[in-house]
Amino acid sequence: MAGQPRTFTVLSREWCHLCHDLVAALEPIAKEYGWAIEVIDIDQHPELEERWDELVPVVLVGDMELCHYHLDEAAVRARCEAA
Repeated sequence: MAGQPRTFTVLSREWCHLCHDLVAALEPIAKEYGWAIEVIDIDQHPELEERWDELVPVVLVGDMELCHYHLDEAAVRARCEAA
């Protein structure tokens, strides 16, 4: 991952309280490690909705899923440390 942007992608829905909670929990970890967060509303992207529909929120780094439904802080921190 060297040289690549360090970005968490959160697949979300605007009306999803779990999504908002996950982003709020991820923000301080991302800040601690200097990572960005990109939130994508899957309802605006049919191809993402088809793949991830019932799993949101989902945290991805590139194509790798770190967690869904709730933040897996250990998995997120391990990915940050590995980068």
